[in-house]
Amino acid sequence: MATMTVPPEQYIASLPSIVDRTFIPHRGLRLAESSNEWLMFSTCCHRIMTTWVPTSYRTHTLGQIQALGADLVDQEVTVAGFMEANRGKGAICFVDLRDGTGITQIFLKKDNIGEASLDMVQRMTRESTLQFTGTVSQKRPPKAKEGEPTPPPAYEVVATSVVVIARAEAPLPLGVTDTVHVALDTRLDNRFLDLRRAQVNAMFKLRGKVLQYGREALISEGFFETHTPKIVATATEGGTDLFPMMYFDTPAFLNQSPQLFKQLCMSGGLERVFEVGPAFRAEKHDTYRHLNEFISFDIECSWANDEDVMGVLERMIHHIWVSVSTDPESIAHIDTINEYRATQDEEPIEVIVPELPFPRLSYCDAIATIKAKGGSIEWGDDIDAENSDLLAEDLPQFYFLPRWPMDLKPFYIHHVEGEDGSTGKQLSRGFDLNFGRDELTSGGQREHRMDVLIENLKDMNLDPEEFEFYVAGFRHGVPPHAGWGLGVERILMKLTGAKNVRETVLFPRDRRRVSP
Repeated sequence: MATMTVPPEQYIASLPSIVDRTFIPHRGLRLAESSNEWLMFSTCCHRIMTTWVPTSYRTHTLGQIQALGADLVDQEVTVAGFMEANRGKGAICFVDLRDGTGITQIFLKKDNIGEASLDMVQRMTRESTLQFTGTVSQKRPPKAKEGEPTPPPAYEVVATSVVVIARAEAPLPLGVTDTVHVALDTRLDNRFLDLRRAQVNAMFKLRGKVLQYGREALISEGFFETHTPKIVATATEGGTDLFPMMYFDTPAFLNQSPQLFKQLCMSGGLERVFEVGPAFRAEKHDTYRHLNEFISFDIECSWANDEDVMGVLERMIHHIWVSVSTDPESIAHIDTINEYRATQDEEPIEVIVPELPFPRLSYCDAIATIKAKGGSIEWGDDIDAENSDLLAEDLPQFYFLPRWPMDLKPFYIHHVEGEDGSTGKQLSRGFDLNFGRDELTSGGQREHRMDVLIENLKDMNLDPEEFEFYVAGFRHGVPPHAGWGLGVERILMKLTGAKNVRETVLFPRDRRRVSP
């Protein structure tokens, strides 16, 4: 397998800049293990100055109380959140209050708040939502052992009033702060509580960061965001694995991909588009990595072939990994997940920035490699998980599998006459992106020649008339173009070490789950 290499400094210098951002300096980055190198250079991370505007229910977040506490001492504030715990009887009580930004201790004293209010809080159920008004005070520092550094100052709110927003029923269907293992189905049935668990909350905040970073990378290369319909009249790829529906009096489907509409954008001269949106597959999977509804990054690019858009893909992934490894907020989310993993005797996540460019292993070379390792496969077969495990022995991270047989790719994938495999069968300009054993992406150059496109449809027993809305877009000339789709959930699995794709989706939809 031949791969192109460039000096890291040269590659970094060639990357397009990300627009509209401010920077703070950060540390060097670790490359993939296979490189055995350290790339030391001054890199940057995004600094978004977040402003929490006061609302009717709070003047400050609990995170602000801790971050800005020195400037808030003796000031009156109003805070709100979930009661994580309370301690104390008699004339005093301590409440651990949690919101989406952090945790702060609330100190309640009978002389300040009144006996009735104090008694009410002491009897309050965990996870109830409460609002407190009071003054900010620096907490008494904990005693540090001799020789240990003094911990940074922490702050509390000395309450003067309390309002019960909503009382939580008891018992809770699952624990929020304990580390006892909870079955995934129980968690999903009670997702509203599961999301309050620190490591789960961190997962979805990190998901938001990944979406941000992916958009940044694509926009920096001239792509702009668009959206295509999810209710369609015909199957995108001609398959039967779609959800049928009635659109008023017309039979229709939930779209399995924005593919055909992305290509019509190329016909219209939009040249570089991307979409972040849902796709639907009516496949009866029951695996750790498949869902029936998922969110994906999809791009389409004019005047490009398969190699060109593989470059866009690897640069986007590289940008996501660099950003996660350098942005303090993202690092904090990873740390939170790792804290929980430690309680479960699981290895910590290590975000290793992959080396660029990603390895390319052609389909023909992959088949030869699998056979050499004793795998059972023939040219023209799909590469299943067992055989992918054999490839992952040498390629444990990201790698491309280009030049698949035309027979294994959809009708819209381009081919160049004369590019044949070892058996003489036609190769396509389609590719997959794998991470170890798992496929993450399918993409390729698209067929822009209308006569060839119509023949491809017929060869796959599809009626061109059923695709007239699509074929019509090729009658007046279409530039060569290429693209891909990458599931957001599968990115999160690789970043966070999640064992099941359902852990990365707020409310997953699989063959057995349609609620909540």
